[in-house]
Amino acid sequence: MRILVIGRGGQLARALAAASSPHELIFLGREQADLTRPDQAARAVAALSPDLVVNAAAYTAVDRAEQEPALAHAVNAEGVAALARAAAEAGCALAHVSTDYVFDGARAGAWRPDDPTGPLCVYGASKLEGERRALAANPRTLVLRTSWVFSPWGRNFVRTMLGLAARESLRVVDDQIGRPTSALDLAEAILAIAPRLTAPAGAPVWGVQHYAGSGAPVSWAGFAERIFARAAALGMIARAPRIERIGADEYPTPARRPANLTLDCTGFAQVFGAPPAPWEEGLERVLRIIQAEEPEAFSAARGLQT
Repeated sequence: MRILVIGRGGQLARALAAASSPHELIFLGREQADLTRPDQAARAVAALSPDLVVNAAAYTAVDRAEQEPALAHAVNAEGVAALARAAAEAGCALAHVSTDYVFDGARAGAWRPDDPTGPLCVYGASKLEGERRALAANPRTLVLRTSWVFSPWGRNFVRTMLGLAARESLRVVDDQIGRPTSALDLAEAILAIAPRLTAPAGAPVWGVQHYAGSGAPVSWAGFAERIFARAAALGMIARAPRIERIGADEYPTPARRPANLTLDCTGFAQVFGAPPAPWEEGLERVLRIIQAEEPEAFSAARGLQT
C-alpha cells in the first residue's frame, strides 16, 4: 500500500523512514505540505492518491505555544482539519498522532480514550481541537494519542539528559508521571496496523486510541535515572549524575503540565491484537542506536580516544 507521511524531519517521521516496511512510504516536509497552508497539503494528497495518510507533523513547542496560540492552532487544528478533508475527498484513511496533553492529569490511574478531556495549556487545547476536527472531517480517521516520545534523533528528553551527563547533579521533576514512548516502536506499530486502516468507514479501528510504552509509569526524575543507568552500563558515560528530585513548582514553565499522563493502551491491544512495546526496551534500543551513530561523542564524554 502507498502511505503518505506528512512531516519529514521530526522524531516520528525519521523513525518511519528508518523502519523496515513492505509499504511504499512518501515523505513530505514543510516545503511541500505546510499545515499552515492547508491548500498545499490538500493538493499533495490529491496528487499522490495514497491509501493512508499519516500525520507526523505538529507544532510541539509546548511553552512557546503560550505566546504563539494562533500558530499552534493553525498547525494543530486548522491544518489537521484540512488534511482530514483532503484525505476524505481522496478516498483514503488518516492516522493522526495526538498527545496526552489533552488531559488535565488531575486524577490517579491511567487515562482511557473515552475519558473526559481538559487540556491545561495552549498546546494541549490545539491538539484536542485537531482531534475533533479530523474525526468530524473524515470518518476513516484514527487518532492515536501518545506520550513522552523519545528517539535517537532531534530534541527529546533522552538526548537532553545525555547532553547533561557530565554534570555532578541534576534537578529533575518528580511529581509528573507517564509512560515514555520510543518513536521507533510507535512507527513500527503504525506500519503494522496500516493494512487494517484501509477498512471501510465505521470499522472498529477508527476513532481514538492510545499508544504509549508499556510497563510501570515513571516520573521524569525516574526516567532520567534509568537513562543514566543504562548509558553508564553501555559505556556511553563515565558515571551517572546524582538526581535531585524536585516538585514541578520548583521548575516553573510558561505552560502548565499535567501531573498524571499515564495512558491506558488496552484498547489498542484489543483492537489491533498487539500491546505496545515496553518503554525500557525502547530506551535500550534508542541508546544503542545513538551510541552506534555517534561513537566519537560518547567516547569523548568518557575521556577515551576513538
